[in-house]
Amino acid sequence: MDAQTCLKKMQYVGVLAFATVDENGGPQVRNISAVHYDENSFYFFTARGKELTKQLLRDSRIQTLAYTKYNEMIRLAGYAVPVPESRQRACIDKIFEEQPYLANVYPNDTRYVGIIFEVKDADIEYFNLGVNPIFRETYTIGKGTVKQKGYSITEKCIGCGKCAKVCPQRCIEKGAPYRIIHTHCLHCGNCYEQCPVSAIERL
Repeated sequence: MDAQTCLKKMQYVGVLAFATVDENGGPQVRNISAVHYDENSFYFFTARGKELTKQLLRDSRIQTLAYTKYNEMIRLAGYAVPVPESRQRACIDKIFEEQPYLANVYPNDTRYVGIIFEVKDADIEYFNLGVNPIFRETYTIGKGTVKQKGYSITEKCIGCGKCAKVCPQRCIEKGAPYRIIHTHCLHCGNCYEQCPVSAIERL
């Protein structure tokens, strides 16, 4: 698995849930299928007059989520910026070519009320619930950065093994200290809650 494969899987899903932040700091979510992918970027179409556009021009942070029929979750988080004006029409035409249904929504030249945003610096989290143990990993595109999540076992570990016994994915290995295999971790926090000496910390 890698970032480009994740982008391809998102393309196959088609309809993505997009989350932004409104002027009061509240979450906003909508579905968008007018999207395009290339090797290093993710593009999407919306109308200039929509709330989504106003929100992104004020705060470019965005997350989008795809869920496949194979129980794979792919989350992309980054910054969405308008493509340069000189490229807007060509990018709009490309998305309308790939998504013919859009001509029913914006017929003829009304499509040019749209605006194309590009996400080129992002992190992508891949989370597969369809295998056992589960598998998760994070990738980046552009200048995206990986943020550590989950839990870690510290030197305070006394080796009792209780964390390993309560882990639903059996992703904790014996050692001094015990060790969490992060690619199989659910981030459920059961080990954190059950450790008798508080040797596990949240990342």
